[in-house]
Amino acid sequence: MTDADMIDCPDNGRQLARLRAIMHRLRAPGGCPWDAEQTHESLVPNLIEETYEAVDAIRSGDHAHLQEELGDVLLQVVFHAELAEEGGRFNLDDIARGISDKLVRRHPHVFGSGVADDPDAVLKQWDAIKRAEKGEGDDKPFLHGVGKGLPALPRAAKLQKKAAKVGFDWPQESGVIAKIREELQELEAAVDAQDMEVVSEELGDLLFSAVNLARFRGADPEVLMARANAKFESRFHEMERLLAGQGLTLTAATADQMEDAWTEAKRMEAKRAKA
Repeated sequence: MTDADMIDCPDNGRQLARLRAIMHRLRAPGGCPWDAEQTHESLVPNLIEETYEAVDAIRSGDHAHLQEELGDVLLQVVFHAELAEEGGRFNLDDIARGISDKLVRRHPHVFGSGVADDPDAVLKQWDAIKRAEKGEGDDKPFLHGVGKGLPALPRAAKLQKKAAKVGFDWPQESGVIAKIREELQELEAAVDAQDMEVVSEELGDLLFSAVNLARFRGADPEVLMARANAKFESRFHEMERLLAGQGLTLTAATADQMEDAWTEAKRMEAKRAKA
């Protein structure tokens, strides 16, 4: 079946091939001018944006939206594969073969004679196989490459989780909380001394310690931050609405008026939560 035939193919079992044919047509002479000028580098913002939109759909529980957003993420993978194939480097089959081979290699307890009876054992085995594959022996820094490319918040959690695998961790949650208090005191001292360089450093240490507490609690700090952002946005919108009901804009309202409206917004939120 030619690419032209595949573009209109209704067969559910051949939709991935159809997507590849469409992508090929878009990039071919006489196709789409925008698609034709894209490169791996120019598509980086799209890949990041589509990934985060898929994450947002997961968190919202909107499965129909998630299907759409996963399609957008898949398009990015197919797009990059098309670019690489044009350059004679690799293609989508190579990508699929590579990840399939990796999954088989790193699950010897499923596809071989290995043993891993619980999730922790699986993760330790995965990490050991990964390090061996990459030639990372005892002379290679243990945290080398961990979370490379991730935003700072989730990377902090991955670094801490990896360090904990070799026993570098607090024995109890109380130690993490004490560390947060310690970092806060150091931050306050830096603020009092008006040493902005140290303030910045201590703020980072405080955030890192807060991430550690989230990890200790089994919570994803990125999810917690997203919830906090959503809560702030919702309350701010409600504060804005309450001020508008008083004939006030955000720029016209005083700090006290905004604080009163914010407090009322929180009260109304708590009341709705109890209803």
